[in-house]
Amino acid sequence: MMSQSLQSYLFISSALFSLGVFGLLMRRNLVAMLISLELILNSASLNFVAINRFCLSDKSIGQVFVIFIVALAAAEVCIALSLALWFYRKQHSINIEDAKELKG
Repeated sequence: MMSQSLQSYLFISSALFSLGVFGLLMRRNLVAMLISLELILNSASLNFVAINRFCLSDKSIGQVFVIFIVALAAAEVCIALSLALWFYRKQHSINIEDAKELKG
């Protein structure tokens, strides 16, 4: 049986964060970059929940922060996907290197 400790949650969270940063820096596709940003936000949510469970006496503080992160992620996805769709209609590509000029 696997022992649940704060260190195991923080290790998983740091792995998610590392994958997100790696994907954000290495990908040139707008949708792939958006998914990488979601991984980073999920790692922050996991940190809040883990620290809430193991370190805080009030068990609702971390959960409130996670709800705010989920709401922020939903708004970010809506705006980013609408921009990606607009960019695709204009440039016929979602490659970020094709976004030299976004006027008009």
